Amino acid sequence: MFRYLILAAETEVSPMASLLTMVVPFAILGVFFYFMIIKPQKKEQKRTAAMLSSLEVGDSVLTNSGFYGNVIDIADDTVIVEFGNNKNCRIPMQKSAIAQVEKAE
Repeated sequence: MFRYLILAAETEVSPMASLLTMVVPFAILGVFFYFMIIKPQKKEQKRTAAMLSSLEVGDSVLTNSGFYGNVIDIADDTVIVEFGNNKNCRIPMQKSAIAQVEKAE
């Protein structure tokens, strides 16, 4: 038992090997986070930006709050959406509040 402790105390680990054993797990963790979290999020942001840029007057939209409506007017970052069958409810909202777009035929 004592012989093992003495041998363990006498062996030296090079500083490069020690640094390598600390850096490699963090690098693997960073790559894991990139492919599991960051890359899918960027892909979703690009898809949403493409959807909102193709928005046109007359398209049917679903808002983040769950309301369906038709686009009446489009400004820079604001759209006016008409809700309901009676055509009286027109609400201006940000483009970012639109979750889904169905093109008018």
